[in-house]
Amino acid sequence: MLNFNYRCSICSATYDIRPEYTVCPRCAPDQPVDQPLRGILEVELHGSASLRFSVDELLPIESEFYPPIPVGNTPLWKPLRLRELTGLNSLYLKDDGANPTSSFKDRASFLVSAAARKFAIGEITLASTGNAGSSMAGIGAAAGQHINLFLPASAPPAKLVQALQYGARVFRVNGNYDKAYDLSLHYSREYGGMNRNTAYNPLTIEGKKTVSLELFEQLGQVPDMVFVPVGDGCILAGVYKGFRDLAQLGYSDTLPKIVGVQAQTSDALFRAFHSGEFTSTPTSTVADSICVDVPRNGAHALSMLKAYGGQMMTVSDQEIIDAQSLLSRTSGLFTEPAGAAAFAGLWKMAAELEPDASVVVLATGNGLKDTGSAALGLEVPEHCIDTIDELL
Repeated sequence: MLNFNYRCSICSATYDIRPEYTVCPRCAPDQPVDQPLRGILEVELHGSASLRFSVDELLPIESEFYPPIPVGNTPLWKPLRLRELTGLNSLYLKDDGANPTSSFKDRASFLVSAAARKFAIGEITLASTGNAGSSMAGIGAAAGQHINLFLPASAPPAKLVQALQYGARVFRVNGNYDKAYDLSLHYSREYGGMNRNTAYNPLTIEGKKTVSLELFEQLGQVPDMVFVPVGDGCILAGVYKGFRDLAQLGYSDTLPKIVGVQAQTSDALFRAFHSGEFTSTPTSTVADSICVDVPRNGAHALSMLKAYGGQMMTVSDQEIIDAQSLLSRTSGLFTEPAGAAAFAGLWKMAAELEPDASVVVLATGNGLKDTGSAALGLEVPEHCIDTIDELL
């Protein structure tokens, strides 16, 4: 049987898993301006797990509090045409666009919602570029929770409509994601409830680790490499956390090589990986889901990359658009630009990889989330015909 607590990633102080603990109360007061969050709390496991592997057993919130919506267990595709094109015989696509709100972010929202139910909290607030917000709105709707969403004005219309359709209270912010993040934290301090902000709420990382646990189940082993799109660094940390837990409990004896992929025009973690310092610069990329000035989980994600031999790389917006189209045309998987960024990274590195290595690309959202960006790589017919003769 397993027991769980929070442990600070900086000072190693431990805390009970309760809603009043977000970032470490010892380290957070020293938070510098325009820098990643200090004192990220990770869930720590104690004890031994069952011989029969179970994802639920490795999560700190009991299944009786799970919201009634089927998150996770997403398909693992075997793209035969892409295997031929890349020369990678064991290439896989993890299709998280198949989640209920068509986004990887459902994994984090699911566990945050479960925690809110456990502690009888009926209101959840967050900032989002779009996916996390519509995700929390959809899962909150299933759980009967009230969702407050701070959304940048530039968010794709489909994501705004989706959040409103689920019944969220949406505040459109005249600014970027970073401003929305700060406003949402201010709202939570003023009005209470639970805040779901990525990394700030430790259960966002814990929920995202489930993708690694599923990959282990689906493959029957730990993959050799995983390509992950990176914005705040929360998915990256979650992927590491899942594989670390598997190793700690004796289910595996190795971790995969994780390759984080960022857009060239939103590359704070990539730059810090090489320089050791985080600098804030204005960002803009076609991949809105990974567009951040200050990666809130940046320092924690960077420590994972350094400790376990990970790698960071960048791709251009044009490479993202081209990769989105190529992935759709060769596999039938239409992923949004953030997921396409991970595939663009794989495509860029494919010739350097071992042909028999097991390689997974995380496709983190459905392409219908942002058709405006997808259309940039297409020739949309403008002329409408009346007869077949016009084709000639």
